[in-house]
Amino acid sequence: MEDVKAKNSVNSAEIDDGSKKITRKDLLLGWFRWWYANEIPHTFDRMLAPSLLFGLMPILRKIYKKNEDLKEAYKRHLLFYNTQAVWGGGTILGITASLEEERAKKLNEGKIDEAVDPEIINSTKVGLMGPLAGIGDAIDSGTVQYILIGIFLPWAKAGSALGAFLPWILFVALTFTYGYYFTELGYRLGRSAVVEIVSGARIRKIIDGLSVLGTFMMGILAASYVTVNTSLKWTLSGKQFVLQDILDKVLPGLLPLLTVMLVYWYFSRKGLKIVKVLLWLIVIFAVLGFTGLL
Repeated sequence: MEDVKAKNSVNSAEIDDGSKKITRKDLLLGWFRWWYANEIPHTFDRMLAPSLLFGLMPILRKIYKKNEDLKEAYKRHLLFYNTQAVWGGGTILGITASLEEERAKKLNEGKIDEAVDPEIINSTKVGLMGPLAGIGDAIDSGTVQYILIGIFLPWAKAGSALGAFLPWILFVALTFTYGYYFTELGYRLGRSAVVEIVSGARIRKIIDGLSVLGTFMMGILAASYVTVNTSLKWTLSGKQFVLQDILDKVLPGLLPLLTVMLVYWYFSRKGLKIVKVLLWLIVIFAVLGFTGLL
């Protein structure tokens, strides 16, 4: 809190300048500070609360006239807080800024009884951080990241350094851009922004599009990088039959597809236990190879 007190003292002139309205520049600065410091002050007792406060500090200093109200807001946002950086972090940052602005406006007018209750601000954060984190992890870490890796994987395989750097650069640029969009959306719509994100038509179309694209990319990667062939062949009436040639005429890549489907089935039934799947594949393919089927 010493740093907070020092900031209060240094910026007392800014607090008293009468500015109350949060601008797009304020939101962009707040989003950038949260996005940059997201995992830096990660602690077990507060988790990401210091990062949220770091993002909100310029906004809070601008909207609260009285140092007591500002200190109260600082303490309020140092309580336990943990969510996904982009979908949860951006949206909740915008909603919180909107609620704090409404509270500051009433407090500055001396209408304490009409001000937004601090408990509403805290319960809003606590209530939203879990569901939005689940959505964000599934889309950012589980879909967007792997789509970009899949697109540039052939470059990396060919020895180009761009194949290693471009997925990371584009992932950062994309998540920063739509994270700021969620911040603005949260500020503009308040708590109803969550309804727009979870069930809104535009967001739903984006999620559906990413899901379809992700499925295509996984199919392309499986067809390109999963190689399973059978060496089984036999002779009948003096004619030799090769099983792999027969399967290729029916459906090229059938065995890699069945392998991927088998792994997918295991994940869907047993969870994402990658090491166990790898061990099972080693055993199965070793047995099939030893018996001459593969």
